[in-house]
Amino acid sequence: MAMRPQRPYLLRAFYDWIVDSDCTPHILVDAGRPGVRVPSHAIVDGKVTLNISPRAVRDLLMDEAGVSFQGRFGGSPFSVYVPLGALLAVYARETGAGTVLGPEPEDVVAGAVEEAGERSEGEAPGPDDEPPPTGSGGKPSLRVVK
Repeated sequence: MAMRPQRPYLLRAFYDWIVDSDCTPHILVDAGRPGVRVPSHAIVDGKVTLNISPRAVRDLLMDEAGVSFQGRFGGSPFSVYVPLGALLAVYARETGAGTVLGPEPEDVVAGAVEEAGERSEGEAPGPDDEPPPTGSGGKPSLRVVK
């Protein structure tokens, strides 16, 4: 049975937790990904940080496709759209508490399959080749986002 993507659920859960904690939710976005619509002057090193607090945006929508809202940048209105694949992290501005959103499990598996397919048939893995992730047995790893 296929599972639904995790990102929209994690995003909404962290957003609610941050807002309920009286903090300001921010998202970190890979502005170079296809479909991202953000003001170009806000992009720094290919990324943009967006304040998505209820006081800062209107018509916030977080669904399985992405995040959209109406915001003001430099006093000018702008319609923002971020596909979920471009979302890198969600965190509280005041504390830095939040999470880094890694690739969906099917993206990880698909990447491992593509990488394995790059070797010619019958070619043994080299000493530097790592086995694809199995999804179980390993320790989870987290990074602190500040």
